Amino acid sequence: MKKLFMFVLALCILFSLGTMGNAATLKLALDADPVSMDPHVQLSGGMLQFSHWVFDPLVRWTQEGSFEPRLAAKWERISDLAIRFYLRKDVKFHSGNKFTAEDVAWTFERVRKSVDFKGLFEPFEGVKVIDDYTIDIITKKPYALLLNMATYIFPMDRKFYSGTDENGQPKDAIVKIGPSFALKNESGTGPFKVTYREQGVKTVFERFSEYWDKDSPGNVDKIILTPIKEDATRVAALLSGDVDFISPVPPQDFPRIKSDPNVHLVTYSGGRIITVQLNQKRRAEFKNVRVRQAIVYAINNKGIVDKIMKGTATVAAQQGPEGYTGYKKSLVPRYDLEKAKSLMKEAGLEKGFECTMIAPNNRYVNDEKIAEAVVSMLAKINIRVNLKTMPKAQYWDEFDAQVADMQLIGWHSDTEDSGNFSEFLTMCPNKETGYGQYNSGNYCNPKVDELTIAAQSETDLEKRAKMLQEIEQILYDEAAFVPFHWQNHSYAGKNNVHIAPIVNTQNFPYLGDLVIK
Repeated sequence: MKKLFMFVLALCILFSLGTMGNAATLKLALDADPVSMDPHVQLSGGMLQFSHWVFDPLVRWTQEGSFEPRLAAKWERISDLAIRFYLRKDVKFHSGNKFTAEDVAWTFERVRKSVDFKGLFEPFEGVKVIDDYTIDIITKKPYALLLNMATYIFPMDRKFYSGTDENGQPKDAIVKIGPSFALKNESGTGPFKVTYREQGVKTVFERFSEYWDKDSPGNVDKIILTPIKEDATRVAALLSGDVDFISPVPPQDFPRIKSDPNVHLVTYSGGRIITVQLNQKRRAEFKNVRVRQAIVYAINNKGIVDKIMKGTATVAAQQGPEGYTGYKKSLVPRYDLEKAKSLMKEAGLEKGFECTMIAPNNRYVNDEKIAEAVVSMLAKINIRVNLKTMPKAQYWDEFDAQVADMQLIGWHSDTEDSGNFSEFLTMCPNKETGYGQYNSGNYCNPKVDELTIAAQSETDLEKRAKMLQEIEQILYDEAAFVPFHWQNHSYAGKNNVHIAPIVNTQNFPYLGDLVIK
């Protein structure tokens, strides 16, 4: 009996050592770290990445563009207005609290209070709790993208976020600027929990021991995230072995990465449009369609892709890329400097004018260089641009305040569909509905609004595509914004870091599934 016990004990030790041997620490360097630990404080790529690591959505996108179950094990459409979701049982939050349907309903109501998410969830009536593990998500009218939107519902721990904090503030408060409980505390169901955070310096994530997804291939038990704003420094950190995984990779360093035998490069086609918006409320000149068209004609966006992006982006002339519903092949880039000068003359502004512009310098690939190119190109039609660039952490507050006449923004469709661009970037700004939340150009065309809202509930996909194409045509004709390109995603890592299986067109690396060998 004693020999049997010793044999079993030895097996247990061996198994334990094997498990420990498979566990890995990932040293991750990104261009910036999440602005908060509150998933609802900002609708941005960085915060959505964070949400996939610390929280879990009801469903998520696959690399093939379909949906896979997460906290919702399965679902079915029960009417034109509702989908029923059957939730996983025995899921725990990081606090130890059990996950139930009440957490989904509570989270749904909270996200609709977020300034950033309000417009995204405007088509919804609400969530009906059927039992502890069954919910119905109901829309106000037939809505073709209900399941798409379920990818943005990351259930939060209602018990953990209830009550007041040490300052007497409600723990569920969504605070964009200033202190809040959710800013520095989290309780999600995701693969990692945050164990240390120094904003702008380092964030440490550790594998949640009671994570529900036992089938995940991931073996990373600890992530040390270090934000490195400077492109060259970030690449150098990888090549020297100081970090294991970086993103994004600046296009000018692709050859260096490819030539180093110890690391590898992974690129993935993306749908993020890079644009500049022209604020019609700040400058009367931008109300003139000829001036807006002149600016579009003056911008050599193909040259920017060739010289600045080194061919790692796709030149754009509309909001949605090829493959998105609404893409219109006839809308092509239109760089023509002589045409631009002619339009300025027609507008009575041959001598030009002076204006201001802001852009981030660490949010999008080569964002500062793109902005500098704009200054140079517009000078050729006598538009003198005073440019100010700043880190992402400062930029969005300035963007929201609309401090400049021209503002750079990139946008990836939240629904992988052209309609979402219009909802946030080109519909008339409306604080009550949240539509036009990021339309700092204050462009407003009631026809665009009418078509965008109608397309939301049109379930005939052919009719819907025509509506979205009509929107793109209007925006093109009226030069509603200045299009540059659709940005590709880029990642690089040591050869033992298996990046390719966990990245996607949404740029949400599923680090919970990452394997390091």
